Amino acid sequence: MRTILIVARKEIQEGLRNRWVLATTLLLGALSLSLTFLGSAPTGNVGAGRLDVVVVSLSSLTIFLLPLIALLISHDAVVGEMERGTMILLLSYPVGRYQVILGKFCGHVLILTFATVIGYGAAAVALAITGASVLAASWYAFAAMLGTSVMLGAVFVAIGYLISSMARDRGTAAGLSVGVWLLMVLVFDMALLGVLVVDQGRIVSAQVLECLLFLNPTDLYRLSNLTGFNVSQFSGMAGLAGTATTGLGALLAGLTLWIVAPLGLATLFFARREL
Repeated sequence: MRTILIVARKEIQEGLRNRWVLATTLLLGALSLSLTFLGSAPTGNVGAGRLDVVVVSLSSLTIFLLPLIALLISHDAVVGEMERGTMILLLSYPVGRYQVILGKFCGHVLILTFATVIGYGAAAVALAITGASVLAASWYAFAAMLGTSVMLGAVFVAIGYLISSMARDRGTAAGLSVGVWLLMVLVFDMALLGVLVVDQGRIVSAQVLECLLFLNPTDLYRLSNLTGFNVSQFSGMAGLAGTATTGLGALLAGLTLWIVAPLGLATLFFARREL
């Protein structure tokens, strides 16, 4: 464990030196504050709480932005160090390859956690300063959104490590990362929507649809945040919220599996890879 923590601290120090932590925190903070104040306009018309609108807005933003950030900081974690020759130096110390993967993963997830909590937390602080009235259920939804956002980031960090462990050069890793981001964030849902339109409910029932959504971590995140608490009526997913049978625990278990599986495969590929 101590070795893993040392490797994680190394990644955090490199993130600070490369301004990743600062840049990510400022980006998420600026966007969350913008959505907080610009997104409060509909509350008087639809009767939605201000924090409910913020949760919906930030959840929609997270689906597109956080996976991309996670892949950017993790896609060259292994292959990049191998190209620079620093991986050979690192492995010359008494450290196992699985410890390198786990340590780097922990460091990058901590960077994302710090940036997400501080950046999105700025929205909650801004609402508190303005004296806006917020229901307890809205705070629960906001806390759940923060936690699942960190989990979604961890999923794509793990996927980035899998790509980095398999790719032969940084350019290939970058291209594969962009392809994975496009597939999971855009293409998958568009293809699923096309299947639903063609099928007209003959084969793909509500239960089958829920199972298919488990194939994409961004959809699990969407289900976790936009169909629960009191925000579904403002997120455009009220119909799905009314028919969904999958509980929050199952959704979180699905996200956890999406973290463990790519990370385990990354460790396996890296263990068998020649330097």
